[in-house]
Amino acid sequence: MGAQKSIHAGKAKIDFNVDLTQKLCAAFMLSPFRNPGSPLSLIIGSLYIKHPNLFGRSEKLDVLWDKGLDESNFFIAYRKPRPEWLPQRCFTIQHSISPEIGVHGLPVENFSRSGSGGVNLCRFSIGLDLNEPASSHWSSKTSIKFEHVRPVNDDGRSISKDLDGFPVTCSGSCHDSMVVLKQESQFAKEYDSSFDRLSLQIEQGIPVLSKWLIFNRFKFLASKGISLGPAFLLTSLTGGSIVGDIAPYQAFAIGGLGSVRGYGEGAVGSGRSFLVANSELTFPLNQMLEGAIFLDCGTDFCSGRHVPGNPALRHGKPGTGIGLGYSLRFKSNGGHFQVDYAINAFQQERVSFSFGKLAS
Repeated sequence: MGAQKSIHAGKAKIDFNVDLTQKLCAAFMLSPFRNPGSPLSLIIGSLYIKHPNLFGRSEKLDVLWDKGLDESNFFIAYRKPRPEWLPQRCFTIQHSISPEIGVHGLPVENFSRSGSGGVNLCRFSIGLDLNEPASSHWSSKTSIKFEHVRPVNDDGRSISKDLDGFPVTCSGSCHDSMVVLKQESQFAKEYDSSFDRLSLQIEQGIPVLSKWLIFNRFKFLASKGISLGPAFLLTSLTGGSIVGDIAPYQAFAIGGLGSVRGYGEGAVGSGRSFLVANSELTFPLNQMLEGAIFLDCGTDFCSGRHVPGNPALRHGKPGTGIGLGYSLRFKSNGGHFQVDYAINAFQQERVSFSFGKLAS
């Protein structure tokens, strides 16, 4: 069920958006070794509150709460307007809990799926985002945040080791703390029948205290789209590397939707470096339905052994993978529904379903 409500407070308009759905069918998909708990655990939902004029000077407050079957996310953002030629500031607070499948997940069925490894991440962060004024085709954002990461098991208890007895944090204790300075730059340019996009991210762990993490993480995404008559060809290349002190959960995970399809999340590999190439040809079938064929491949450059505890080797991940297949996408005013069929290098088939709401 869903509900949307607007409340007028003075001259401000506060928007509430509530959506709750009970996943009754999820009971049949839960692992037999996992206790689903009360019926409330099968309810997913979201709450979004937006206030455009908090203190009467156009200050914006956004509050978002999402609950899934195994994860939750609570996010607060406060923005105070500034002149357009100055960086726009945004103060954020976030708390989330989610399963750590990409690195600690257990590949099954010839790597086509990833099961729970009993490690979940409880994250808390608070910081400041600075959005630089856009110039030409470039835009950039700088942020500095304090992050506190606490691994927990499926029962919500703090842990310092995984099921095999290897540390799940960099500090060796039940939590990691860090101050992260992040710089993001994006380039986008459109032509008559094509476009080019480039995204660069650099993160630096600042050693405010001696026990806090010190690392440098780099990631990029380059993509190009070309119209071929009624069809559209999209190619992309994603890669990255990280040096310094890292916890296992900071490794790059390869495999799954948005990476190498045909594999479970992180089932290809998890390393300090990675490279993933995707190519996809999309063609319309009618006004609301389109099809696509795709080819994905990725590698961790044998860097999995440099991740603390070497979880990729212990879980038997190959380190390289290739997936190919096709998808059908149904689009409507309420959102879009997508079905992907892919086969991996081990001749294992995988079917994935996804549904997304269109931005309003």
